[in-house]
Amino acid sequence: MLDDEKFIRRCIQLAKNGQQDAKPNPMVGAVIVHNNRIIGEGYHIRCGQAHAEVNAFASVKEEDEVLLPESTIYVSLEPCSHYGKTPPCADLIIKKRVRRVVVGCIDEFAEVQGRGIKKLRDAGIEVKVGVLETECKQLNRRFFTFHREQRPYIILKWAQTANGFIDNHFQPMQISSDFTKMLSHKLRAEEDAILIGRVTDERDQPQLNVREWYGPYPKRLVIDHTHPLNLQSLHAHNIQSLIVEGGAITLKSFLEQDLWDEIRVETSEQTVSDGTRAPQIPPHAVIWKSETYDRNRIIIFRR
Repeated sequence: MLDDEKFIRRCIQLAKNGQQDAKPNPMVGAVIVHNNRIIGEGYHIRCGQAHAEVNAFASVKEEDEVLLPESTIYVSLEPCSHYGKTPPCADLIIKKRVRRVVVGCIDEFAEVQGRGIKKLRDAGIEVKVGVLETECKQLNRRFFTFHREQRPYIILKWAQTANGFIDNHFQPMQISSDFTKMLSHKLRAEEDAILIGRVTDERDQPQLNVREWYGPYPKRLVIDHTHPLNLQSLHAHNIQSLIVEGGAITLKSFLEQDLWDEIRVETSEQTVSDGTRAPQIPPHAVIWKSETYDRNRIIIFRR
């Protein structure tokens, strides 16, 4: 079991290399092991191109190919069983006559959902499922939410003073440090879209770009009562993740509808005597991570 976890953890490490280019497909890593030695590994590099399992098999040296019938392939996500832009990975695993398959988690996508595992088992291959399952599901939480809920994975984000204000006497103020500002831009580069309200857009005129980091700009969205958010439209446009950086009214509207998957709050040591109160964290929110940078504390809440 410990070896299985070790190699699935390596799959997760590999999968993260596809964070930008694998979208809208999930991130997947694969490792082929013979007698506790890795003989091949790969990840899904780019949407439309070879999947992780294909790249892992391709990396096996010619002299090691004879070892495949005695090997185990580890995959962070269930191998696909359907024809998409590429052939089914389950068929390739069967063709390579691999002895054993260890899967991190089942693919919730409608065209998979256990079919890959069933195909492998029907072919007589030993399959183990659910190794580091929580970590594997977290890796593709955006992908799973998008297909399960028919909407993007929603991240609410704001910065506040030590005494709970998001501005200074209703005027914009810098709460983030230079370093945490860079982290915010890193987050933007990792997500598909960013949303603010009309008042924030007109008052602060935020650029909402990634000038402090490297990567693609998120799609910029502005809403108000005449232009409400249409989650179905976002789903139709393949937007899998959404950051909400709006003002208090916009953030509270999402909280009131219980429309969120993650909340990121940065709190500085600064205090002000008056201004706009920060939203309240829902009682069912659970602290997932807490870190301090430049005396600013960033807490990430999840359900």
